Amino acid sequence: MTNLFQALVVDKTDTFSVEVKPLSLEDLPSGEVLIKVAYSSVNYKDGLAGIPNGNIVRNYPFVPGIDLSGTVVSSTDSRFQEGQSVIATSYGIGVSHFGGFSEYARIPADWVIPLPESLNLREAMIYGTAGFTAAMSIEALEAHGLTPDNGKVLVTGATGGVGGAAVAILAKQGYQVTASTGRIDEARYLQTLGAAEVISREDVAGSAVKPLDKQLWQAAVDSVGGPPLAAVLSKITYGGAVAASGLTAGTAVPTTVLPFILRGVSLLGIDSVSCPSEKRAKLWQRMGLDMKPAVLEELVDREISLKELPAALEDILKSNTRGRVLVRLS
Repeated sequence: MTNLFQALVVDKTDTFSVEVKPLSLEDLPSGEVLIKVAYSSVNYKDGLAGIPNGNIVRNYPFVPGIDLSGTVVSSTDSRFQEGQSVIATSYGIGVSHFGGFSEYARIPADWVIPLPESLNLREAMIYGTAGFTAAMSIEALEAHGLTPDNGKVLVTGATGGVGGAAVAILAKQGYQVTASTGRIDEARYLQTLGAAEVISREDVAGSAVKPLDKQLWQAAVDSVGGPPLAAVLSKITYGGAVAASGLTAGTAVPTTVLPFILRGVSLLGIDSVSCPSEKRAKLWQRMGLDMKPAVLEELVDREISLKELPAALEDILKSNTRGRVLVRLS
């Protein structure tokens, strides 16, 4: 293999820049597993890494990309062998450790898991961090008692990466899914993923959020946070739950204790970043088996090269993407 390869590098040494540059293996950070990257994907956090005030990257120059799939080139850890297909997501990847927007990545072995036999490298990144977060949300709701015969399930931010994957996985599991979106013109897309009903975000959170409202959904997968999350909590049926993982609508949730103490509603926090590797590997297995929707490919908005990546990072911050943007590295 050549010692030089291409990577997307963000830099703030003089002026802020985002451009594709050649790197060498010596430029990569330490780690036990060297991976030839096949695919990565574009996530909201990646978009923030691509702007000077995104508060994601601390040290420059830096290679973003919070997830990747690829093939092991070499490993000093006995758990991984040359030629093995693997996935690496979350932890410090693309935040404090060079990430997946690179033809090669060197990753700590504890952050790497084997690719399940039921998924290929491309499918793994159709899911990516967003799909894994959606699967974590659904698994947490299942543990809370979510079943298909107990009523409708709401998914907010449904045209986004987490939301789209949640719609598709829930529909595959037999749930009646209500998809909420700020892009109501994408209703047909959401129905293709399996949504039984598509509503606008205004239908979820109007101008005023009531402490308690009409009980509509047994549970919700929320990837937006902010006032919409408060509105969702007020409309969950008795004993239901909301799995929350996002903040695109803000970090402040203007709610009261009433949904919790009068209806027994639970708010389940979903953190895919620090999920233990054993639990992570088991969930990825499920994502290739009983959770895997037949419409997985429908989640793909487009597949791009490294050269097209800067524009895609801008698009995700402007909500100009639908579903998943795949980055093809090799």
